[in-house]
Order: sequence, then structure tokens, then C-alpha cells
Amino acid sequence: MIFARTLASSRQFSQSQVAWLIAAFVALAIMAASGSAFAKSAPDSFADLAEKLLPSVVNVSTTQVIEGRATPELPQLPPGSPFEDFFKDFFDRNRPHEQQSRKATSLGSGFIINVKSNGDSYVVTNNHVIQDADEITVILQDDTRLPAKLVGRDAKTDLAVLKVTTDKKLTSVGFGNSDEARVGDWVVAIGNPFGLGGTVTAGIISARGRDINSGPYDDFIQTDASINRGNSGGPMFNIAGEVIGINTAIFSPSGGSVGIGFAVPSSTAKPVITQLIKYGQVRRGWLGVHIQTVTEEIAESLGLKDAAGALVASVVEGGPAEKGKIEAGDVILKFNGKDITEMRKLPRVVADTEVDKTVDVEVWRNNKKLTLKVTVAELKEDEAKVAAKGDGGKTGSTTKIKSLGLTVSAVNDQLRQRYKLDKDAKGVVVIGVDAQGAAADKGIRPGDVIVEVSQQEVSSPADIVARMDEASKAGRKSVLLLLEGQGNLRFVAVRIDKG
Repeated sequence: MIFARTLASSRQFSQSQVAWLIAAFVALAIMAASGSAFAKSAPDSFADLAEKLLPSVVNVSTTQVIEGRATPELPQLPPGSPFEDFFKDFFDRNRPHEQQSRKATSLGSGFIINVKSNGDSYVVTNNHVIQDADEITVILQDDTRLPAKLVGRDAKTDLAVLKVTTDKKLTSVGFGNSDEARVGDWVVAIGNPFGLGGTVTAGIISARGRDINSGPYDDFIQTDASINRGNSGGPMFNIAGEVIGINTAIFSPSGGSVGIGFAVPSSTAKPVITQLIKYGQVRRGWLGVHIQTVTEEIAESLGLKDAAGALVASVVEGGPAEKGKIEAGDVILKFNGKDITEMRKLPRVVADTEVDKTVDVEVWRNNKKLTLKVTVAELKEDEAKVAAKGDGGKTGSTTKIKSLGLTVSAVNDQLRQRYKLDKDAKGVVVIGVDAQGAAADKGIRPGDVIVEVSQQEVSSPADIVARMDEASKAGRKSVLLLLEGQGNLRFVAVRIDKG
């Protein structure tokens, strides 16, 4: 050991000191090596990984019969009409140009996840790849074509499961944990872009938690790995060869890859796929609330330290939330032990919860946390509409509230007729909005009905003034209004104008 010899030849160190320094050097070297082991460095090549994974990726070909336009009928003419021969000749001449029924084909991608001993295997793809298809064919890497049967599909997450049967030995892949994937990690996409099957591309995770407004459970992984038309339904692998996403969409002004692709994370896809295989459909949990984002102003008006959670705008009558004593104005902070850091996380967490399971729900109400018990129901497509909430009946004169920039009045028959309010509408009606006031900035309009102020019901302008005074004395910079109007029931935090 050169390092040891160099130290031993020096008269400044004893043998014990040399031994101690060597041990220290070795310890540092081990620490450095172990630290670098956790860093995911770029591989020299993806060839070994691609060779291993390619057999598990398939092309999905669909055929759909598109019916032609029906043959136009001759107009009804009186017997012996001079136009009869003219129309008959006209229709006969144009008959060859009528559109006939035809078969339309499309191509996508998929991957094998489960191989059974009886020859059955399951294939995952996107719902939009097989939607409305009359025939589905799975094409293996060696060009073997297998007829596929649709097991189940889910439009909300754009996922579908197919089943194929063959004596051939197929290669399957497993799911990884997408929650552990980090921005900057390497990923590999394999698919069938533009019909060019078995195409491998690589890139990194560019972002996580993307909402592209494609469905209620958007939580996409964004990548710069080249993804094009035909890649839909194909897998996104981590460098361990695990599926952490299903490539689903791209952002592209030109139609080709511009380095912005989106994949459904495996944490979202796996429970959906499990249910599709088991039930042929997805059973989602349902809470029975309509929610909105907690803004900084809403958080301040409610006494919340951070703008987090999901604000309950209304509760469905007879739903699980109502039965569990959740109220409009509550902020849901935790559901079934999971933090609700933002509003759009709650629907995904509830949907993934087992139906009929009783869970703890932590809410913020009246400046304190409460834990409620709620039994999750099954989400149906035709759930009841939100029930409006409000009481009162007091009358009062028109009042201008300068600090909000509003002119309001108690509900009466004249205002019901003018603003086409429901006969059961209760609260205080906005009849004027100062264009320069705080309320105008929040989109409040004449005809909106103020149901609550600071989570207390109001039925007269005097009630609003009293709530405003209380907010000012408490040092609040804004007040929380519950409004009914413009097609919904919503909370709006309005800053108090001290001027």
C-alpha cells in the first residue's frame, strides 16, 4: 500500500497514528462509495434493458366498421309529375358516389403483465386505443397476431385490459412504485409510434403531478422521452425495468414529439387494472361533497396556517359525507390517514378507497381540527345533485357595504322575479357591484345570493354588517362568503377594503 508506506516513512507519525489514519481513510472511502451507490447515474447503454423488455411490449391493432350514409330517397311527387324522370335520373347518376361502409384501422401499444399457465395473458393499453373497436388484435414482437378480448376499460383514467390466449411462451413485466420516482430520473419508453413497432426511446422524468384536464383523476408523469402517435398504451420503464407509467398523451402543436409526453403513473393504474381484471369494471369510492381550492385568502379567513386541504362547498343530501357529519365550510385536511395537500388530491384518494370502508376524516372547523368517521360509498354516474343549504327569512332594506364593494338586499318576491331566483332561495341578494371594489375582482355579480358570511348564515344586510364588524375586530384581512348563483354553490374569500 503506497499510502501506508508513505506515512510509515515519515518521522512525524507513529505506527499507531499511521494505523488510525489508514482506518479513517478507508472509512471515508466506504462512505463515499455508499453515497454514490444511491445516486442513479446515466447508464452507458440501454441495450441490455431494451433487449430484456422488448418482448413484453406489443402492438395493438383495432378495426372499426364505419357505416356509410344511407341512400337518399326520392322526394314524394304527384303521379305523372314532369319532375319524376328528372329526379330519378339525378339520383341514379349520383348513386355510385354514395359513401359505402368501410373498415377503419388504428394502431397503438400495450404490454403484457400477467401470463397464466392455461395460456391466457393480460395486456394493458389505453382506453382510447380500443374504444369503439369491433376487432382487436395484439401483435407480438415476432409479428405473431393474436385475437384479443376486451376484459374491461375505464374512461376516467383512460386504461383498458385485454386478454389473449396462446401456446407461445410470453414475457411479462411488473409494476414499480411510481411514488418513488423523482424528477430527473431516467426512463425508457417502448411502443409503436406511427406503426413502427418495437421503438425504444429514453429520457428523464420532467415533472410529476401534471393535470392536463383529461379527466377527474389527472396525476400524470411528464417526460421528455420521445412519445408519438401510436405510443399510446405503451409502458414507461424505470432503469430497473419496472413499469412506472402508461404513456397516454403528448403536447404537440405539430402532431409529433416536442419533448412533452404524459404517462398515467403506476400508483394510479395498478388498482384500476386489478379491478378491471377482477370485476370487468372499476368500483370507486364516493364521499358526496363538492369541493374547491383553499386559496391564501380563504385560508386566512378561516384561520388556517397554510393554504392546503379541500374546502367543502356543499354536501350531497343523503351521501356519506352528510351521514358522517361533514358540513359545508369544512376544510378536509386528511382522509384515511393521507394528507390532502391540495384540493385535486382528494378525489383520487377517495376513489382509491375501498367501498364500504369506514375511514377517519380530519377537518378544520371553527378554528380547530375535528376527526370524523365516514363510511365510503360506491361512486355512481348518476349521483344526486348538490343540495343547497340556507335558512332565514328576515327582511331588511337595501344596504351598501363599501368594504366589499357590494349593494345587497334581503330576498323578496320582486328580486326573485328579476334575477330568476328559486322560490326557496334564502339569504341576501347582491343587487349592485362596485367595478373598482374587491367583490368585482372575485367575479361576484348581481343576482348572486350570499348564504353565509364567515361560515355563519345571513338573511338580512344587517347580518352581513355584523359579520364584517366581527371580522374587523378579529383582525381578519378578508371574509369568506358562501354564494349561490352562476350555476353553483361556491365559497369566495373577499378582502376587506379598509378605505
